[in-house]
Amino acid sequence: MTTESRCPVAHTPFPYARQGPFTAPAQYSEMVEKGVTQVTLAQSGLRVWTVTGYANIRSLLTDPRVSASRRLPGFPFYFIAPPEFRTETSFIGYDAPEHTRARGKVAAAFTYQRVQKMRGRIQEIVDEHIDRMLELAPPVDFHRLFSLSLPTTVICEMLGVPQDDHDFIIEHSNNMFGGRSTPEQRRAAITEVNAYVEKLVRLKTETPGEDVISMAIAAYEESGEEYTQRDLVNMVRMLMNGGHETTASMISFGTAALLEHPEQLAELLADPEKMIGPATEELLRVVTIGDVGVPRVALEDIEIDGTVIPAGDGILCLLLTANRDPEVFPDPDELILSRGSRKQVGFGHGAHLCIGAELARLEMQIVWTTLFRRIPSLRLVKPLDEVPRKEGAIVYGVHELPVTWDV
Repeated sequence: MTTESRCPVAHTPFPYARQGPFTAPAQYSEMVEKGVTQVTLAQSGLRVWTVTGYANIRSLLTDPRVSASRRLPGFPFYFIAPPEFRTETSFIGYDAPEHTRARGKVAAAFTYQRVQKMRGRIQEIVDEHIDRMLELAPPVDFHRLFSLSLPTTVICEMLGVPQDDHDFIIEHSNNMFGGRSTPEQRRAAITEVNAYVEKLVRLKTETPGEDVISMAIAAYEESGEEYTQRDLVNMVRMLMNGGHETTASMISFGTAALLEHPEQLAELLADPEKMIGPATEELLRVVTIGDVGVPRVALEDIEIDGTVIPAGDGILCLLLTANRDPEVFPDPDELILSRGSRKQVGFGHGAHLCIGAELARLEMQIVWTTLFRRIPSLRLVKPLDEVPRKEGAIVYGVHELPVTWDV
């Protein structure tokens, strides 16, 4: 084995800001050439390794020598994480076999077949949100009124969360995972959300329904496994947060990308039934909102491209570099809806592939085949590169997206 010393690219603390809404950070070009680079995380000061490229990342994410456990000392939180972030976790932070067992308690609710049965209800929710938006005088903040609210409504209905509590979920999710949150804000948010979910779990235990929380409770009881209320709370909180933040960001970015590429939008609208599947995959590839959202820890020494990542060190898989790998996606910086495929890794890869991937796909497909049909004059108030973005957040997103239309 060959061990090389790697320095932070340009000595700039990580993560790096994108050059434009859909353009990779300038530092990534050098990092891609190296394959493996050591960087210093801006907030925590932790030295971790970044891995780039489609083949490297897919291989690493199926390698049993890496762990997703937040409890390991080297886990690469790139913000200053309160202790709760190491202990208040769910299957997203477990390894097999614990991950397999815990994920299995709710996996049935997110299969392709189960999600497709929700198509009619999701269509109703999309139309209701468009109706409410059209009742207002433009311009409006599409991100707040539509993108955040819609997937929150869907996941909260699945979980059995009351409609009146949706704003609470959105606010606290932003505080937990936003790039601008302080450790105190994160700690307060996780404490308040835990207290809320604890009450909800108790309610579903006493009065089960047809929702995912009730399904998880029943699955644990039927399995005969030992579990605590905290196990359920952590799982529900993870599904609640993951079920709206990521999809909301993709709806806003995807909508903006289509509006800024009118020739591609016209191609989609000319044959939406044929085009919406590949279009959704291509938008997921180009945006890659979870670029820095796949952290791991090396359990053993791992050699990649001639560099050894020592056991115990943290690793960040830069998904944007995989989705822009020219060996897999020719002209990778171009948005070409017709070439979209599920080869993109926007949802991750391996055993930890996003459990809500099929739900997110369906929501986005219904949004983009309905929105432009019902509001054909929809347009951005200002170019997307002038809209403030969530650089440095776990989920890349926008803080707002002003839109208008002809009244």
